[in-house]
Amino acid sequence: MSGMTGELGTLYIVATPIGNLEDITFRAVRILKEVDLILAEDTRVSGKLLKHYDIKKPLLSYHQHSSEKKRLDILSHLVNGKNLALISDAGTPGISDPGNELIDYLLTREPNIKIVPIPGASAVVTSLSISGFRANKFIFLGFLPKKKRKRLFEWLVLSKMTFAFYESPKRLVKTLNELSEAFGKRRVLVARELTKLHETLYRGEFVEVLAGLGDKNIKGEVVVVVEG
Repeated sequence: MSGMTGELGTLYIVATPIGNLEDITFRAVRILKEVDLILAEDTRVSGKLLKHYDIKKPLLSYHQHSSEKKRLDILSHLVNGKNLALISDAGTPGISDPGNELIDYLLTREPNIKIVPIPGASAVVTSLSISGFRANKFIFLGFLPKKKRKRLFEWLVLSKMTFAFYESPKRLVKTLNELSEAFGKRRVLVARELTKLHETLYRGEFVEVLAGLGDKNIKGEVVVVVEG
């Protein structure tokens, strides 16, 4: 699938499962089997997925701490006609990971590089789809700031829109208590370990969800959706 001499390569942005390995598209598997090189956030994590689908391609790590030299190497591959795929540990690259920075870096230096999206799983969209809340408009906040949240919450109250964010299990109860104070009796969905063996959903007003969580030792990936 390598580009011909003089042609630029293509960078495919490939969504991978957020948990269940079956949640990947036929197109994504085909692209991963055809590219010359796969850029992975964590090669050990991605290796499990690739092994499952018998994908035998060279892996190159790319993450938030990758060096300028690594980005230049990636650019060089594309300029020399190689086709690359970018995957994250889970979900769609470029959402709460450094994928968007890499794309910007590459296009700034070579605007004619082709960037092709291969859509698929996304934890925030998955959570919104099962929330039951109005989501024709919504706000995605990534990870909330650890401090100085009051102004953000005031703005969200005024927006009146459904919003979603990722949260650390260790900060979940503290965050829900803060949201309860700011938003009162709004309904909330807490989705933990989506598509995985221990997937758990907590629904209701903040006080009800907090009671449901109790003193449980929450672990794993968490998405919170607050009704508009």
